[in-house]
Amino acid sequence: MSIKLRSVFISDPVDSSCADLLTSHGVPVTAKYKLSKEDLIQELQNHDGLIVRSETKVTPEILSAVPNLRIIGRAGTGVDNIDLQTATRNGIVVLNTPGGNSISACELTCAFISALARNVPQAAQSMKEGRWDRKLYSGFELSEKTLAVLGFGRIGREVALRMQSYGMKIICFDPMLSAEDTAKVGATKLNLEEIWPLADYITVHTPLIPQTRNLINADTLAKCKKGVRIINVARGGIVDEGALLQAIKSGYCSGAALDVFAEEPPKNPVTLELIKHPHVIATPHLGASTEEAQKRVAVEIAEQFLAISGISDKYRVTGIVNAPILSAATSDENRSWIELSKKLGRLGARFLKKSSNQKLSSAPIESQTVGNGMLAKKFVHTAVLVGLLEGQTKNGLNLVNAPMLAKDAGIEVKESHADGEIDAVIVKVGSHQVKGTVRNNDHVLLSINNDNFENGIILRNYMSFYQATGPGCLANIVNKFSSKSVIIKSINANGNWLAIETNEDVTITVENMENL
Repeated sequence: MSIKLRSVFISDPVDSSCADLLTSHGVPVTAKYKLSKEDLIQELQNHDGLIVRSETKVTPEILSAVPNLRIIGRAGTGVDNIDLQTATRNGIVVLNTPGGNSISACELTCAFISALARNVPQAAQSMKEGRWDRKLYSGFELSEKTLAVLGFGRIGREVALRMQSYGMKIICFDPMLSAEDTAKVGATKLNLEEIWPLADYITVHTPLIPQTRNLINADTLAKCKKGVRIINVARGGIVDEGALLQAIKSGYCSGAALDVFAEEPPKNPVTLELIKHPHVIATPHLGASTEEAQKRVAVEIAEQFLAISGISDKYRVTGIVNAPILSAATSDENRSWIELSKKLGRLGARFLKKSSNQKLSSAPIESQTVGNGMLAKKFVHTAVLVGLLEGQTKNGLNLVNAPMLAKDAGIEVKESHADGEIDAVIVKVGSHQVKGTVRNNDHVLLSINNDNFENGIILRNYMSFYQATGPGCLANIVNKFSSKSVIIKSINANGNWLAIETNEDVTITVENMENL
């Protein structure tokens, strides 16, 4: 799937290298900051792409009012300022830059851990105020202490690698990784209930999703080791700020270092009290605020825009948030399989429509991959959905929103895989079945209802399929087409079927044939 990219709008301050790279490839860029919701909607009528940082809130109301928008890029990691569900439903691709600020966020986290252990900011401030509080700010060694890393993605792993050099023991939690994966970088994977009582320091590196909101709260803090210290350089809202304040005030939690907050800038009295507490180190969302990270995320998001739009094959798409299938769709080989699967889905839906009054939502539907090389091609099933749904929905239909729109329509597709001598896709809709493959980048129909075409049929733009019910079929079909001044470009036949490629899309009735 290639996204047409005529122009891009940048609504938050992003390093100039982003616009420079896009414009150098012929993509016009407009940048305006701090727009009202109404002005942003008006501006986005003229653009296919939008690039934001964290200031712009891309709400359902905005997304529903900008029909031309096809791609949103977040020059950073978190995308909680973008309504993913509405974007997905509207077929809008959402990208982020997962690796762009990893090192910067990691280094700030490590600095926080060290600062908490040795009371660096408090001691420095006391010196500025003319005091010599050497005994007051005595600290602790990190060696042999246990660091719990919640979320073991890019940033979490980088933190673990660096803090091991201090002699820290690393335990971690990440539902997406196996114990073997985490062991490769010297970390022990545990569940959360095992982690709480073991950790001397807890750092969070997860996205802000319903499952992680207030992940660290009054209940979990009560399960922690007395004296635990909390670090959050991920997203505000993962740590319950009120619960953390009470734990610090009671002395149960020895301190915290926070770079992000539920509200930014903070205005809530509880959060402000937490920030001012002498055992808390607070910074104004500086995780990605390095010169290197700002340039890196700006370039990375521009590169992904150029890659996903097909403008340049020099770059890769690395940060698709709401449609992982599109990463597969960027290769030429996979694009051929995607187009074949769409055509087979479309053909299956047409068979059902012509042969019965049954709706897709009530018909048994199967999408099957065949062959050893098809095991990893999960995107085939989504592409089949796109073909099935063509003409069934008013929404802009594509690989992004097809699963959601199918669910809305009550359409269920059974997905499966079978071994076979050649790679192929089989689509079963009701009582009909079509099978196809890719051959030299051509989309080839191999069979209909288990009736094989000896050499296969290349699926072109205008195809008609007829099932024979008696003799003289070929002559009748040729005569009928000729009488309508339709040019027959090719005829492919087996014992039961005729496939005719024509110069235009037509519907005719032929004696002794059932027009499907």
